[in-house]
Amino acid sequence: MTAETIVRCNWVNQNPLMIDYHDFEWGEPLHDDQRLFEFLVLEGAQAGLSWETILNKRAGYRRAFDNFDPQLVAAYSPTRIAELLADPAIVRNRLKIESAITNARQFLSVQQEFGSFNHYIWGFTGGQIRKASGELYGHLPTKTAASEAMSKDLLKRGFKFVGPTICYAFMQATGMVNDHTTVCYKH
Repeated sequence: MTAETIVRCNWVNQNPLMIDYHDFEWGEPLHDDQRLFEFLVLEGAQAGLSWETILNKRAGYRRAFDNFDPQLVAAYSPTRIAELLADPAIVRNRLKIESAITNARQFLSVQQEFGSFNHYIWGFTGGQIRKASGELYGHLPTKTAASEAMSKDLLKRGFKFVGPTICYAFMQATGMVNDHTTVCYKH
């Protein structure tokens, strides 16, 4: 297989960040708590925007949010929020920034209760990877019963920007569900 003959999911464009993300991250099972927190923040930041926009700002997010260390993010002050609102390397939306801080605090609470966020979050799929069989990306669901249950429980625990569609995108990003289309070499 050469670079010219690789067939990817049809949402992937020519942006090298999108190609790398598709080829090496999207749909790959993720069990590291800090990386899971990163995707929780990034998926919430994406609300109303394209994933490409977020990928283009990912390095800025990693810098601005202390490499997504939930302990550090949970302790952010109003002064730090003001600094983040002035940072052009991230999406400067107060609600999204404040939700990242709230979610960091709730994330730590879940870790304490379940031993790890990984153990908690993968419980929504029974610890198994769910595999879709969509031929075209547009035919895949935007939410499922599992993402609705995840959203409901996260919201009950005080998380923000975790609706069923955001939760489903999180599940795709972290490999809880593998939605590579049937024509994609990663299927």
